[in-house]
Amino acid sequence: MLSGRGVVALTLLVAFVGGCTPAAPPPVPEIVLHPQWRRLALPAPPGPAGRLVLRDATVCGDRWYLAGAVADADGMTRPVAWTSTDGENWRSLTFLGTTYYGKRAVIYALGCRGDRIAMLGARSGGGHGNPRVTQWYGGPDGLLHEVIAGFQLYGGPDAVNVSRLAGGPRGWAIAGNRLAGAAVWLSPDATEFGLREGVPELARDARGETMAYDVTAVPDGWLMVGALSPADRLDRDALAWTSPDGERWTRLPAPVSPDYEQFDRVAVVAGAPYAVGLRGARFGAWRLADGAWADAGAFGSTRPGPVAWVAGLAVTDGGLLAAVSDGEMYRLWLMSPDQGWVAVAAPGPLPAIGVTAAGVAAAGRRVLAMGDDGSGAHVWIMDMAPKHA
Repeated sequence: MLSGRGVVALTLLVAFVGGCTPAAPPPVPEIVLHPQWRRLALPAPPGPAGRLVLRDATVCGDRWYLAGAVADADGMTRPVAWTSTDGENWRSLTFLGTTYYGKRAVIYALGCRGDRIAMLGARSGGGHGNPRVTQWYGGPDGLLHEVIAGFQLYGGPDAVNVSRLAGGPRGWAIAGNRLAGAAVWLSPDATEFGLREGVPELARDARGETMAYDVTAVPDGWLMVGALSPADRLDRDALAWTSPDGERWTRLPAPVSPDYEQFDRVAVVAGAPYAVGLRGARFGAWRLADGAWADAGAFGSTRPGPVAWVAGLAVTDGGLLAAVSDGEMYRLWLMSPDQGWVAVAAPGPLPAIGVTAAGVAAAGRRVLAMGDDGSGAHVWIMDMAPKHA
């Protein structure tokens, strides 16, 4: 998403839908922000040249991070990451990988706590080609250390997936899933994690199957988000959990509706947690207030058939910015305090078909967007106009 001093123009687009088919949705006025994006050039990472693969971006305090991998002509990968103090000028970080899969990992998730960054990476392998998850941590020195972990910590016969990680006052937490349902991995310092699976309320039970997709720190502990597939109907309901310590969890469901709903991502805006995810044939947001989820708007649409999801979430001075896949393209949406959800024109086409990715990161008014179309990756930056500019 750039130019540091460009003014964001607003264009009001009204689409008129013709015909009298009862199933056709009514026309919806759509406000579209057209920011001035500038493409960034990342410095070449150490090692042989290859195709850049980008998977995640974040901001930790006063530092920006980008991560992914470099793939050679034969498809062999190695982990790469960059850091910046302003979002524009970047330098490569050094990975101290020690294991076979660590040296070939694609970094796909970033989390931070103070000046410490932690990362999750994966590379398919073994007899069944399952993802072999690796975990990394680093500090101000720019060195990223691989955590040596037993195979069954993240893998093994009960593995499903390892999703996102976050740091906070109580340490670190990773959200993911095992055969027993939603699970969490905990660490005091990101140098070694312990798995908690089959935990009451967090795991599946007679009420249905549970799934966890994201986690964040909150003042009273942890907030993890995901979904419940009820045992008594073919549906999915958005579900969250709170915990004071990562060991004991309490369910916090969204209001039940007839729509297929789930929480994909979670972020804290001005002290209030927001969850964003699927809401029927659209995307939706919920705000956590007084121990209950309240509607925070719906936006966009999804295509029939292909899977849709929330690919990234970032907090800006202008509101909450989401990168979503509608099954065809990645699109950007901003939750504005005075206008609700508004579309943001992407810096370029961001296809969401095949092995692709997109993400966002933000600090203040500055916003970064990344896109990977499977043949190459790009990064853009922009500065949002001050409110009422």
